[in-house]
Amino acid sequence: MASLKSYLSSQFSRTFFVVFLPLFFIVTLVYFVRISILTAQIKVDVLELLELYLYFLPSIVFYTLPISFIVSLSTVLVRLSSENELIALYSLGIDSKSILLNYFKLATIFSVLLLVISLLAMPIAKQSYNAFKTDKIYDAEFNFTPGSLGQKFGDYYLYIEKQVGNTFQNIIIFSKKENNSEQIFVANEGIFVKDKSNASSFKLLNGYGYTTKDNNILQIKYLSLSAFDTRDKNAAHFDKIIEYWLKAQSDTETMHRLLFFSFVSLIPLLSIFGVAAFSMINPRYQGNSSFAVILAMVVLLYAFASLLDNIGTIYMLIAGVVVMIFGGKWLFKQRVERYF
Repeated sequence: MASLKSYLSSQFSRTFFVVFLPLFFIVTLVYFVRISILTAQIKVDVLELLELYLYFLPSIVFYTLPISFIVSLSTVLVRLSSENELIALYSLGIDSKSILLNYFKLATIFSVLLLVISLLAMPIAKQSYNAFKTDKIYDAEFNFTPGSLGQKFGDYYLYIEKQVGNTFQNIIIFSKKENNSEQIFVANEGIFVKDKSNASSFKLLNGYGYTTKDNNILQIKYLSLSAFDTRDKNAAHFDKIIEYWLKAQSDTETMHRLLFFSFVSLIPLLSIFGVAAFSMINPRYQGNSSFAVILAMVVLLYAFASLLDNIGTIYMLIAGVVVMIFGGKWLFKQRVERYF
């Protein structure tokens, strides 16, 4: 049995890395797009770029592992079936349930790993990323593109027509206040200023200011006016892991994320019987429909996970787990266990 366990494990590991690595790099490219969007706002060096990637790494692994496990398990079982190796094991008195038990242990390891990643590593990485982004945006050098619309400086929207050296020309600053008043500042020139305390401001020279409120417009003319970045540099807050998830008791969004992470983490365990039901086949009498079934299963699992992320409750999670376990076991018994 030890040799059988090693053989089945080696078959799975070789297939798993063939599936996991390409999928891992594809998801990595998606996250690099997110990183590139951030680097359009701030300047980062190579080490900081690597640091940003490490913050996203737990998420990349989390979203890659469940799909890789399902595809790898199905591929291994179909290959062993088509090469009649499962039939040989059956003839030696090893039933299908005993064979699947070896992969059940692997599924348990995968689910535990996913729970650790989602409930421990991802909250830490997310909070670290938010703190990094807050610090970098606050401390960043003035990095705006002349001629571009929608650029922000603190709570202000900023438009710059052109830049000559360290001086910016033909500037418009727009700000909307909480009391529904709007402010527009127009200046011929402006310079970026960072004082000894590292506070950032944009100094406007020779311009006009307009304030609108209650259908009234107020105008001022100024020689010099400073717009300060009023964001709180210490706005990023770190919660301990227990405190982070305890917010689920009062915060619906956190509760939905907890349900989503829990269900996706359990996918290797929940899917193993369903995958085996359509992958452990007799190639002489059964066609290989595993690809279509596995695709449908992945879509169904992630559709339900998405439902949990939006409107989920603990009862929905329990119901989904029960249906997946007993439905998978019933399919496995009807299609495989009763024959092998």
